[in-house]
Amino acid sequence: MRDLRAPLVCLIAALALSGCMGRTSPVAGDPALDSMAYGQPAFAAPAPMAYADPAPTRDAYNLGPGDRLRIVVYGQEGLTNSYAIDAAGAITMPLIGSVPARGRTPAGLAAEIAARLRNGFIREPSVAVEIESYRPFFILGEVQAPGQYPYVPNMTVESAVAIAGGFSPRARRDEVTLTHTDASGAGRFVVPLGTPIGPGDTVFVGERWF
Repeated sequence: MRDLRAPLVCLIAALALSGCMGRTSPVAGDPALDSMAYGQPAFAAPAPMAYADPAPTRDAYNLGPGDRLRIVVYGQEGLTNSYAIDAAGAITMPLIGSVPARGRTPAGLAAEIAARLRNGFIREPSVAVEIESYRPFFILGEVQAPGQYPYVPNMTVESAVAIAGGFSPRARRDEVTLTHTDASGAGRFVVPLGTPIGPGDTVFVGERWF
């Protein structure tokens, strides 16, 4: 028996050792196993995408009847003056007479004036057009004092209502109808109170039904 015990012990040890060697070990570089070992997510979550609203853009201001302009012709004091755009949409200047202004931008009108002055009057005219005061806006409907009011830059529907004395008791206060005219024509829109308005716009405050 003592002679058989030694080979038997060796056999058991060999079997045990072979069992340990047969177990698979983690494979280096396996992300799933690495995450279990280090407590990190198996796959990195994608970074959130940021979306930025485009900066609001406004078309260049289009002139219209009721706008009052300061026109400077450098070196020509007799031509430099304030000019109002009349009901026909034009201004009248010395030397060149009537110049259409409706629908033009200030820069476009300056270029037209310079071209006319260059045609037989001034060799190299330099002209600048600035808006001295804007044409008025109109507010109608359910406000305390409907009518025509001077336009102030950066006005909104809400500030227009305030200028007109506020809402009447029957006014619908969540939205109004805005009529806006530009170079592409007139459009009518139902808008909230925070909407910007422009010179010549008409704000109509409707009546609530309950």
